[in-house]
Amino acid sequence: MAAEAVRLIARTLTRSLADQNLSLRAAAAGSGVNRQTIADLLAGRSWPDVATVARLTAFTSTSLWPGSINTERKRAH
Repeated sequence: MAAEAVRLIARTLTRSLADQNLSLRAAAAGSGVNRQTIADLLAGRSWPDVATVARLTAFTSTSLWPGSINTERKRAH
């Protein structure tokens, strides 16, 4: 569930950067997120924290958090 959310965040960010013709360097400069952090997120090497997603969302004006992920935990009875 969490891994799928991160995969969707990375996919949406990749698409947004491409649509806006933004490089990693420009995204880092504009968002205040380290370039390597963005590269690692896009490559699936790291999971972003909430502040990172918020900064990238604000910079790209794109909602990065996936709305279709089921976040309910299954309860063992």
